[in-house]
Amino acid sequence: MTDSDSKVLGVVLLVRHGDRQGFYQNSNTYTPSNTILTPLGNQQEFQLGSQLRRIYLNESSTSHIEGINSTLVNDAQFRVRADAGGEGGVILNSALSLLQGLFPGNSDVNTTLANGTTITAPLGGYQYIPVESVEPENDISLEGWTSCNTFSQATATLYKSTEFQQIASDNAGFLKALPPYLDGRPVTFENMWNVFDFMNVQSIHNEAFAKALPPTYLQQARHLANWHEYHVFSDPRPTGIGNIAGQAIVPSIVNGFKSILDESDPVKFVYHAISYKPFISLFNITKAADTAPELAGIVNYAAAVALEARQSASGEPFLRFKFQNGTDSDFKTYQVLGSSTDVPLSTFMDYIEPLGIESLSEWCSACDNKQDRGCAALYHAAASAVAENQPKIGSVGAGFLGAALMLVLALAMFAVLLFLGVLTIGGSSRRRRSSKGSNVNNVEQKA
Repeated sequence: MTDSDSKVLGVVLLVRHGDRQGFYQNSNTYTPSNTILTPLGNQQEFQLGSQLRRIYLNESSTSHIEGINSTLVNDAQFRVRADAGGEGGVILNSALSLLQGLFPGNSDVNTTLANGTTITAPLGGYQYIPVESVEPENDISLEGWTSCNTFSQATATLYKSTEFQQIASDNAGFLKALPPYLDGRPVTFENMWNVFDFMNVQSIHNEAFAKALPPTYLQQARHLANWHEYHVFSDPRPTGIGNIAGQAIVPSIVNGFKSILDESDPVKFVYHAISYKPFISLFNITKAADTAPELAGIVNYAAAVALEARQSASGEPFLRFKFQNGTDSDFKTYQVLGSSTDVPLSTFMDYIEPLGIESLSEWCSACDNKQDRGCAALYHAAASAVAENQPKIGSVGAGFLGAALMLVLALAMFAVLLFLGVLTIGGSSRRRRSSKGSNVNNVEQKA
């Protein structure tokens, strides 16, 4: 089915940030460092926003979203969320640049004052679309892997695996040749993401480095980094901890579609600005990478997944899964869930929704965390609730309990005294004990 055979009800977008400066993340926990967006990154995101405008807001487009305002933005029709954690302001600023391209300045964004003066918004009528800044400490949905203990343990296990060690051994010669280009950074297969990222950033922004680096080295490093990151951020089981980045974002995707399909909800355009990690997990969870091996790796800057909710002339809404790997390529349709055609949206949601991590408590349990990202508060609240639900003894019950304890104590003392002979029960018993004692003495005397 072609795009012209159906109409678009709405779209859920996942977009990676644009080009940035150098970046480092721990190879075991993936704890990141801050960096900043470059002018190239701003331009990439703006270009993508302009492209999305042509695709979804242009009424002559076969993918035009039905009923969406295309000239002046209607805030109610848009839901924009941006990861404000791992890479500092890179992802949030990327989202702002994309939205500038999606809704360029318009002179109609103005107001007339009481004195008759007309004031146009800055930058030629710049339109401000609200963006939700998603802080990882307050919301796990866009960074499910951060502070996830079981994820870090799984990563450590991967590094010790036979397959990992074999690939490291097979490429030892290449890795050994890299130190002159890495400015003192550790060159190990465990650190392959940081090795590749440094080489990639320098190749883009450092002319001397780009000229000195042998022609195949960047491609070789990317190949190894793709394998490395795919195996860290995917899992053979959809619910496996390697897919934590995808599992965490699934509820946001599902809720986006629910809003789009709800006629009483005005939302038509859902946009999540994220890092590369959820892409890898999502391609694995949806089985898109099974039929398209090129998806099993790190997506480029400003890469975008467009999950279109479409409606044909007959039948129920269906999903069209599109992906564009950066602004140098075009959107291409991919198949998911092992299907050779578009899948009903209900089928997709029925499959993917149970895989999502719906709440912080689920995440804390999955990640075995009782301390970070709000888990400590949940853990202490649960412990307090258990303590409060323990059976309580009233004043009358406490009186009976005290009396019973006193009786038990008295009986115990009585038994001890009886055993020691301090107390006796009846005179005959005492006489028999004395008689036996005399017999013993008599036997000893006879002997």
